[in-house]
Amino acid sequence: MKIAMIGSGAAGSVFAGYLRRGGADITLVDPYKEHMDKIAKDGLTFVIYPDQEYQVTGYKTAYNADHIGTMDIVIFMTKATQLESAIETAKPCIGENTVLVSLLNGLGNEDKLAAAVGPGRVIYGSGVLGTALDGPGKCISSPGAGEIQMNFGAMENNPLTEAAGKHLEKCFIDGGCPTKFWDDVRPALWTKIVVNSTFNPLCALTRLKVKDLLADPNGLAMVIQVVSECCAVATAKGCPMDAKTFMMGVKNAGGSGIVDYYPSMAQDMLMFKRQTEIMTLNGAVAEYGRQLGIPTPACDFITKQVLCMQANYDKQYEG
Repeated sequence: MKIAMIGSGAAGSVFAGYLRRGGADITLVDPYKEHMDKIAKDGLTFVIYPDQEYQVTGYKTAYNADHIGTMDIVIFMTKATQLESAIETAKPCIGENTVLVSLLNGLGNEDKLAAAVGPGRVIYGSGVLGTALDGPGKCISSPGAGEIQMNFGAMENNPLTEAAGKHLEKCFIDGGCPTKFWDDVRPALWTKIVVNSTFNPLCALTRLKVKDLLADPNGLAMVIQVVSECCAVATAKGCPMDAKTFMMGVKNAGGSGIVDYYPSMAQDMLMFKRQTEIMTLNGAVAEYGRQLGIPTPACDFITKQVLCMQANYDKQYEG
């Protein structure tokens, strides 16, 4: 199957590293010219934390999807805020039987894909991996806790999504990333939503890595409050989650590479001054809370603070 990765920054490159190592026929699409050119010339330097490094070759690359041909699978790894425009620009490579895949952080991304092609051609999910881009042509994967690192499933199970999902599952596994194509991916997806709604904004706002946030008693207290709110909303949405059980999982993840890096939102805010996916994380959790009558004061406050900061990067103190 021919696969296109629309958005090949940190996460897209890491996912493409595993897929290509697993034998995928994959085209990377990204306007970051130096990154695409480096991969086209030398391949992708793919680091798996803490001590594995591979030079992965055989990619096709492009700055846009205009002339890459019709794909069997199109994976979207742009920022969630860019997804609708990415779907529009990817139309030249989307055929009548192309399956669209969102592995983006946040809630509601699958609905945007379904609006373009219908729910019978949509797969969605997420990974629990930490990802980073270390300059053009080099990316770093920090495996998370647990046996499964990538979880996804179809909005509607049918032969088309089954074939695409099983192909992706095999390529990820063969490439060294334990993966599960679920009949119902919602429990795994909500787990990632809770993780991202907790550590992405809190690390961005405190300027701390995950391990340092957890080591501070006030940081830990904030983590517990956000986790509790997210679990309450998830449960009310039909996906039962227990905050105490979740925090035990966080404690057990203390030795994994994922605690030793700055999450993507922290990178976006602190390093690149970008707009974030806060409205598909804490903002979406808070909105669900309002609809369901569940208080979410921490998520509400975090959402407002991130929105304020990202609207005023040019006015912030530069020490």
